Amino acid sequence: MQRVETGLSSVTIFLGFLGGLIASAFGGWTSGLTALCIFMAIDYSTGLMVGGIFKNSIKTKDGALSSGECFKGLCKKGTTLFIVLMAYHLDIVAGTDFIKTGTIIAYIVNESISITENLGQMGMYIPPPLRKGIEVLRDKEE
Repeated sequence: MQRVETGLSSVTIFLGFLGGLIASAFGGWTSGLTALCIFMAIDYSTGLMVGGIFKNSIKTKDGALSSGECFKGLCKKGTTLFIVLMAYHLDIVAGTDFIKTGTIIAYIVNESISITENLGQMGMYIPPPLRKGIEVLRDKEE
């Protein structure tokens, strides 16, 4: 029992250290990063539902789920985070604090549009406040 607890403590310490390094690389974990990660997860999940359950994906010929398209989606999400990381470091070099935030907002708008498209492909109703919120974010981005 002692070995299991020691092992779990080691894993917890390692994951905490790794999380700290990642957060530090991004200039600290902000509410914007949290929102972006949530939106990316919702977009990916709804995309899986469109292809896997509703068989209505526009990315495949038969509308079904495709492992290749799923992998491309994950690569895009990872690249988004790399671009946010680059934006933060551009902020450092330029001595500003708006490049990272603007980049995050732009990607949140992009994810929102993609989520809305996925919901439409599922035949779901999109409430007007959600549509309005996306429009406000889109205007902020411009």
